[in-house]
Amino acid sequence: MKLRTQVLVLQSAVVAVTLGIGFSAFATTTESRVTDEHGQRALAIARTVAADATIRSEVEFYADEGVAGPDNPELPGGTVQQAAEAVRAATGALFVVVTDDQGLRLAHPEPDLLGLRVSTDPAEALSGSEVVTSERGTLGHSVRAKVPVRAVNSDRIVGEVSAGISTDQVWTDLRSDLTHAGLIALAALACGAAGSVLLANRWKRLTLGLETEQLTELVREQEAVLHGISDGVLGVDTHGIVTVVNTEAERLLDLHGGAGDRIATLGITPRLLDILNAAESKPIAATVGDKVVVAVARRVLRDGRNLGTVMSVRDRTDIEALTRELGAVQSLTTALRAQRHEFANRLHLLNGLLQGGLAAQATEYIEQILGSGPLGQQLEGVDAVADPYLQAFLTAKAAHARESGVALVLGENTWVHGTVRVPVDVTTVVGNLLDNAVEAARESGHQPAEVEIELVEDGVDLHITVADTGCGISSGLADIFAEGVTTHTDATVPGGRGMGLALVRQIARRHGGDIVLTDRGGQRTPENPTGGAVFVATLTGVLVEGDATWADPI
Repeated sequence: MKLRTQVLVLQSAVVAVTLGIGFSAFATTTESRVTDEHGQRALAIARTVAADATIRSEVEFYADEGVAGPDNPELPGGTVQQAAEAVRAATGALFVVVTDDQGLRLAHPEPDLLGLRVSTDPAEALSGSEVVTSERGTLGHSVRAKVPVRAVNSDRIVGEVSAGISTDQVWTDLRSDLTHAGLIALAALACGAAGSVLLANRWKRLTLGLETEQLTELVREQEAVLHGISDGVLGVDTHGIVTVVNTEAERLLDLHGGAGDRIATLGITPRLLDILNAAESKPIAATVGDKVVVAVARRVLRDGRNLGTVMSVRDRTDIEALTRELGAVQSLTTALRAQRHEFANRLHLLNGLLQGGLAAQATEYIEQILGSGPLGQQLEGVDAVADPYLQAFLTAKAAHARESGVALVLGENTWVHGTVRVPVDVTTVVGNLLDNAVEAARESGHQPAEVEIELVEDGVDLHITVADTGCGISSGLADIFAEGVTTHTDATVPGGRGMGLALVRQIARRHGGDIVLTDRGGQRTPENPTGGAVFVATLTGVLVEGDATWADPI
């Protein structure tokens, strides 16, 4: 059975059952009400007759004289009979019966029954009580009332009046009421059926004509797709309520909620919130905790109506780590290439000296080379850095800077005799700061182009200061450490630029430190002779203290 038919049948059945219950309750209460109304009508008739002074006088006479009987010829034409029949004719009652204190009829619709005892017990009325009951008598079933008749000048009971209304009339009135109620119920049922048809049609439009089995399968497929893909998916309606969120999105974005919550309460970072609100359909890099993600937000439109926004998020943390490691390898390769060229030049010089028979000069040249270290020292003062990984990294960065026409200089206070506990994090911070400084010094055009880095050990903490001869940082960049803030535009970088300093700050803060811009630069001062920007970063607990016997090489 189709979903539309199921909805129609179910709604119609509910309406029919509801109306049936209501109609049954109405019929029951109506029957009691109509019976009670006719009983009260009979009681009013009986009271009226019993209160008539003429009837009371006549009934008192028959009770005192005891002349009531079937052989009394005066009863059919008597005052009581005529008065009772007049009331019966005027009110439409089935009967109006008057008896004496013995229950002998003084008035009855059938004259032949006058003087005989009534068919129903008159004892309760003759005892002084008014009675309303439904009984069967000589004239059939009726709703009747019995009222005592009292003497004219005293409260002595001398007879009783019984007035009855046929139950046929009761049922006639009841059937009339039930007929009207039934017509109303049928009209309500028709309205309910029409409403069920409209509801079924609307349901069909809302479900795009899909049946229940298809809807169930669609939900299962959606769950499987949403939670099976490697990308995070987050959907928000036009009111900022989350409608769709998969497991990967919860993991990548560190969400504190799910579908049904407002997007502002999920703990999403401000940059990602800006990406979601802008919905520019282009990939933008952002950081979430220690993760780097690329997010793309798009508007969802249907028939020209905005249905909300969907943002897909992809993890780029591993790619970023590999990129940093690849950058370190490339820097080392550059340094080795430069050293290879220098080594080749020295070999050519030695070969020329030996070919010319200048053995003494060749020997002196070799002694000079040996005295200056293997292949010559590429970065002056690097021996102040004991950690081999950091020393090699600085040497590589110096060679890379030289290829860009920038000189890398170690500050005179540089002193690191411990070893680095987290080399990847330390070189990420140092590398980002140096790359930015070298680029700034190269683009400024100031000569000599120079970058100065100073590394100072403080127990297990490391303080890093980087200054350049660039043009400084414009005051228009309010927060240089915010994600996406950059002075360059490079469309070839996936997700855009502006991640380096934000990543440096996150790493520094993750290690209990921080990074600050101590001087924006722009002009040379006694405190900043280079004239460029000056950054100071502190990494807490990243060093393992070295051997106390290690000698100062300076």
